[in-house]
Amino acid sequence: MALDYAEAAREVLEAIGGSSNIVSAAHCATRLRLVIADDSKVDKAKLDDVVGAKGNFQAAGQLQVIFGTGTVDKVYDEFIKQSGVTAASKAEAKEAAANQGNAFQRAIKVLSDVFVPIIPAIVASGMLMGIMGALSYMGSQGIIALDTTSVWWRIASLINACALGNLQILLGFSAATVFGGNPYLGASLGALLISSDFINAYSASTAIAEGTMVTLDVIPGIYSIDWVGYQGHVIPILVGVWILCFFEKRLHKVIPEMFDLFLTPLLSVSLAAYITILFVGPIFVWLENNILGLLMWLLQVPFGIGYIIIGLIYSPSVVTGLHQMYTAIDVSMLAQYGVTYWLPIASAANIAQGGACLAVALKTHSEKTKSLAVPAGISCLLGITEPAIFGVNLPNMKPFVAGMIGSACGALCCFIFNLAASGTGVTGIFGILLCIAQPLQYIVMFAVAFGVAFGLSSMAYRDKETAAAPAKVAAETAAAADEVRALEAEEKAEAPAADAPKAETIGAPATGTAVALTDVSDPVFASLAMGKGIAVEPKDGKIVSPVDGTVTVVAETGHALGLLSDSGAEILIHIGIDTVELKGEPFTPFTKVGDHVKRGDVLMEADLGAIKEAGKKATTMLVITNTDAYSSVDQLATGEVKAGDAVVATR
Repeated sequence: MALDYAEAAREVLEAIGGSSNIVSAAHCATRLRLVIADDSKVDKAKLDDVVGAKGNFQAAGQLQVIFGTGTVDKVYDEFIKQSGVTAASKAEAKEAAANQGNAFQRAIKVLSDVFVPIIPAIVASGMLMGIMGALSYMGSQGIIALDTTSVWWRIASLINACALGNLQILLGFSAATVFGGNPYLGASLGALLISSDFINAYSASTAIAEGTMVTLDVIPGIYSIDWVGYQGHVIPILVGVWILCFFEKRLHKVIPEMFDLFLTPLLSVSLAAYITILFVGPIFVWLENNILGLLMWLLQVPFGIGYIIIGLIYSPSVVTGLHQMYTAIDVSMLAQYGVTYWLPIASAANIAQGGACLAVALKTHSEKTKSLAVPAGISCLLGITEPAIFGVNLPNMKPFVAGMIGSACGALCCFIFNLAASGTGVTGIFGILLCIAQPLQYIVMFAVAFGVAFGLSSMAYRDKETAAAPAKVAAETAAAADEVRALEAEEKAEAPAADAPKAETIGAPATGTAVALTDVSDPVFASLAMGKGIAVEPKDGKIVSPVDGTVTVVAETGHALGLLSDSGAEILIHIGIDTVELKGEPFTPFTKVGDHVKRGDVLMEADLGAIKEAGKKATTMLVITNTDAYSSVDQLATGEVKAGDAVVATR
């Protein structure tokens, strides 16, 4: 039976507390995106039961209700009609979401927006740092013969030091992009603040001890500064780039066009440099040092109490997005102490959530839950926690709490062993490479965090349908069975059996690397709420039809397409993660709704470079949205695939 879109909209409106509780409303290809004024007025139980809804979650300041392609737009139209709220564009909804929360939450979001695009460089550098540390350790112990003077080792050392050694340049570029300025001017300011003309920040303590520190008067007899660079610092760079962008945007408006090209960059960078070096930098260096001092004090509280507290709150901070600031803590600790004590605690938290998730996989009788929990749990052990937290542990709550307790126990082990990492960016199994001087201690921490979380989750977890009282279950089952029989009879009368989808193989939507859908970082797709399928990390921007069929949806922003195969498969192709926010700029469509296409026909061309420059992932998801119509939907391929290669089979 067709979904009653008006009823779905009415139920959503009722569950969120009515029209007065809506700041803005928009939708993408799969989700209703709402910015809510007061979250306490949202009735989660009612929202979970909304007709046609496949789930809901909160992210980036938005309440997102999943309806699926071809449905969400109709529910949205009814929602706008019933609520009386003015429809918002995706950009307006994002802006409204960004303005939600207090100043601290908005500051955390800025940190997240700046760091996310450069995390791959930090992770690569951290991984190589760990590998080289492991090799150096084995060389020093006589386990292997290692020549650290060879050209191969020297080049590896350059790669190893590249991202962290030039982090301020990367931060400058990324921050200017976030603040709406010229990213190359931001990079220039970042380079200026780590100029070799300064005394290197890593050598400042030596210069003070040797009496070679250079101190310059700003206001003679009143105010002076030490001539020290900003290596290892984060906040002064971000504030400096914000000042640069502030001047740049205003100077563009007042300087005549014929002088704008050279005067605006010159004045913007110069003003930002003077203000940052003379005033902003010293203030925020002092602030950073005191925050680090506070953290170090917390880590030194007797009996490991500080470690336990951090271990307990780490996973909840992932849910709120606060974890995006932790890379900055790692970087600052590395600069001050040569090691970071934070990263091993992060590893403990990730490992523990993975243990709790894998316990769910073992205990559940639901094939859908098991198919999500196994890869999500393994992803946690590799350092990626979002699929497990949002898709399995948090919705069931008890596994999430078990993961928190396991994390606290693992963090206590970090305290007992004084566990420290020589770099950042890599947690979980491969985090041992950054703790190679203490491999046994890391393994013990790993085993404790995993074991405690796995054990507690195993004891506490019950499938929701088996947790109810037997009598209630029996009554509900009987009632449901009667309803299903009635609906089946009605549907058989309305539709012939020939409409049932047929078995077929479905091709890859792009050339690239095929990965499990449960491994993608978007919780909606990773949870399989939309259906089963596959994801591809594309190597080029050509998005092709995976089947012979008809185009049913082309999103106005270009980031999503819907198809109905000739065999009856309802397919969603979603290009990138959160690319709806790019307002269609990287996408060029080559088809329209109603077109009949052949397998391999180009449907869309995506500018992968533009997607990555915007700080988004280009991961392309292919989802069989009518998965429930099949007895099985199986992934056929992993690794390298070409567009059109068979990657999914339906039966």
